[in-house]
Amino acid sequence: MLKPDLTLLVSDLHLTARRPDTTQLFERFLAGPARAARALYILGDLFDYWLGDDSLAEPFNRRICHALCAFVESGCTGYFMAGNRDFLVGEQFATATGLHLLAEPTVCQIGGVATLLLHGDTLCTDDADYQGFRATVRSPDWSREFLAKPLAERRRQVEGLRERSETEKRTKPGGLMDANAIAVADAFRRHAVTRMVHGHTHRQARHDLTIDGKPCQRWVLGQWDERGNALACDAGGCRWLTIPE
Repeated sequence: MLKPDLTLLVSDLHLTARRPDTTQLFERFLAGPARAARALYILGDLFDYWLGDDSLAEPFNRRICHALCAFVESGCTGYFMAGNRDFLVGEQFATATGLHLLAEPTVCQIGGVATLLLHGDTLCTDDADYQGFRATVRSPDWSREFLAKPLAERRRQVEGLRERSETEKRTKPGGLMDANAIAVADAFRRHAVTRMVHGHTHRQARHDLTIDGKPCQRWVLGQWDERGNALACDAGGCRWLTIPE
């Protein structure tokens, strides 16, 4: 039964054909618990990687788009914000799924509270190497050159980047890849909000902060594996949902 004041937020599912259990969990979530919500926000890294909207015809991508489209057609509203793995999602994906694309960052009214939504990687300012890489791949020139390549070549390039990233993660201090406290405080001030929700770091938690004398909350969404998680918000506040419950 639809709960008009309920909003769900998720991120970091990293869906891929190589992880069928997570894919099936997400499909069950869309067909079941998610349909009680007025809105679902996906804050990036829905896919392990996205090669461009011309990959929509691939069987796995078509399967996920079909599940999202069925969710929207059931009467719910869905929003998508790109992450560092799927920033090449575009208007064709939005048309195929019925999701509304959100710019990063975005401030939305959720449960009556102005809430800052981000994927979260822009907060990890201590990792200078990553921020430099992010700036490169988010540039229009890089995207244009990458999307001009055949799909097979793009896949090889992305797989190579993924392997390099996983190798580098094993040698970096854990704190280097977490949100920087100054960046977090600056984001609260810049957007004049007292609630922030993001993913990316995979460090699911609620952080209670005081910024310029004001109580603030930073909710960090967790990754999905054999279980999922969502942040459920309404007029009474926010709470964690474990999927399946």
